[in-house]
Amino acid sequence: MHGLIGKFIAKEGEGAALAAILSENAGGMMPGCRSYIVAQDATEPDHIWVTEVWDSAEAHRASLGLPSVQDAIARARPIIAGMERLAETAPVGGI
Repeated sequence: MHGLIGKFIAKEGEGAALAAILSENAGGMMPGCRSYIVAQDATEPDHIWVTEVWDSAEAHRASLGLPSVQDAIARARPIIAGMERLAETAPVGGI
């Protein structure tokens, strides 16, 4: 399995809007995605955490070409002030 933990920093006041856009594809519409969690930081509402688990790195890369993901990227880009990939992981268990 392949995991990613990232942080998006929204432009001031846009955290909720960014979280909403990033959450749209979290309903199991991405082949190979085991878990996709979007969370707004408890103390910095414009900081959005995304934790993902995929069957493989290839499945993650393929998801970036899906029309729904491309649309979300296009709508999110104008309100993103910064991004950080904090960790790439190899998940071994969990719910």
